[in-house]
Amino acid sequence: MDWSAAYKLFKYGRMNVQGLFEVVIQNSLDLLPAEKKILVHLDDTILRKNGKKVAGTAWRRDPLGPPFQNNLVWGQRFIQLSMAMPLGVGCTQSRALPIDFFHSPSAKRPGAYARDEEVEKFKELQAKARLSYQGVLRMSTLRKTLDDQGCSQRTLCISVDGSYTNKTVLKQLPANTILIGRIRKDTRLYKLPESQPVKGRKKVYGEPIATPEEIRQGNEIEYKEIKAWAAGKVHDFKIKVVKSLRWRTAGEKHILQLMIISPLGYRVTKDSKILYREPAYLICTDNNLDTEEFLQSYLWRWEIEVNFRDEKTLIGCGQAQVRNAEAVEKAPAFSVAMYAFLHLASMQARQLRNESVLPRAKWDPANEHQRLSTTELMNLFRLQKWTSNIQTNFSGFMAKQHKSRSLKKAIDPLLSAIFYLRN
Repeated sequence: MDWSAAYKLFKYGRMNVQGLFEVVIQNSLDLLPAEKKILVHLDDTILRKNGKKVAGTAWRRDPLGPPFQNNLVWGQRFIQLSMAMPLGVGCTQSRALPIDFFHSPSAKRPGAYARDEEVEKFKELQAKARLSYQGVLRMSTLRKTLDDQGCSQRTLCISVDGSYTNKTVLKQLPANTILIGRIRKDTRLYKLPESQPVKGRKKVYGEPIATPEEIRQGNEIEYKEIKAWAAGKVHDFKIKVVKSLRWRTAGEKHILQLMIISPLGYRVTKDSKILYREPAYLICTDNNLDTEEFLQSYLWRWEIEVNFRDEKTLIGCGQAQVRNAEAVEKAPAFSVAMYAFLHLASMQARQLRNESVLPRAKWDPANEHQRLSTTELMNLFRLQKWTSNIQTNFSGFMAKQHKSRSLKKAIDPLLSAIFYLRN
């Protein structure tokens, strides 16, 4: 088919991609309980490109490179926000729905003979193009969208990684918004001041406490065990919590609580020795947030990494061969919006999935807690679309050919078998 019409749809800015995400937000809020906080994950990703003339591309650090060597790749940089949609109550799994996919290119450096005015303008654009600054702008935009949709009283909770747990984000955090982020093990935190001087400036920071790593190794605070969902099942996590703290990076606006997660043990094989992952150090800008909710909210952040993998490998995000500045921004965002619509439709039709889902193959069994994958949802969509077009029911897979005297009346199981193909 001729692709020029689809190319011009993105090239000339005829599509409001942000309006598509607003539809996802509105319908997602209808599925969430009104008394629950709105949990959102934020992270950035790279879409690799080959063309050096594609708008918004530059050399980026390869996140898949080894820890001992920083490799570079040529590509685009996007910031994504995904809303957590729990599939149950309490310690349960969650699925993340993308609600924003924003192009965040770097500022173009001027030439060697540029004027002083051009250099100063580049420095201003460079500061505004930083991921932390763009991330807090997306948070503010989301907060405004929620307020416009009648959710001004609902608390927004955003989980981020260590690259967004900094002064730029914490000091510009929108109102009625909680941030959960990861910090370094040598972060210097302070207690609240016990007393104030009679004259002079009031104290904001009290005595410094031990670093998170020293607290983890010490015995002053005992570990306590809580349950949370991660990696397909409920785990017992050992944690230490310290409340009523301040951090100079966050300023006097936030009273923080610190959570230290002990390394989780695992075995590569049944008979191998127990190995341990790295410990984690988290902060939350809400000093009164429940401990179980604090931990589970951050563990659900892994779902945004699942989004990135599905969007790039299954949906084809970033594979469109476009160069125009308008098209390179909106074509990937449109693919992510369609990915969000696919999963939103599956959540809205969750109660009707008993007879409509094709059974799994014998070599691909599923446990009772396993949800439908993106590939299964795409196959189900093809099944329903093709069935309605050719008016044939393919839901019953035949184990063998029916015996019939007339070959004209024989039923071919190949038509049903094609729906069991995995991408």
